[in-house]
Amino acid sequence: MFTGLAQLVEHWSPKPGVGSSSLSTRAKIEIMTEIVKYVKESFEELRTNVSWPGFNEGLNLTVLVAVFSIIFSLIIWGLDTVFSRIIQEFFKLIN
Repeated sequence: MFTGLAQLVEHWSPKPGVGSSSLSTRAKIEIMTEIVKYVKESFEELRTNVSWPGFNEGLNLTVLVAVFSIIFSLIIWGLDTVFSRIIQEFFKLIN
């Protein structure tokens, strides 16, 4: 009925001669080769296929993102303040 701990460990451990579950050196080299290939292809695509905005357009887009980020953070701050006050009043009523 009861299986000993040593028998369970022996059952789940790899058998001798099966080899380890870690990657072989060849597999590691192939993975690194694929990563380097991917990075090189990504840089090539950025260099040849991507249309980059001019300085003025980039500046306008940066200002636009900054303004919307400030507006969005003010909205979040306002909602947080309102909800904090509502929760404080709720707990004052309970006590």
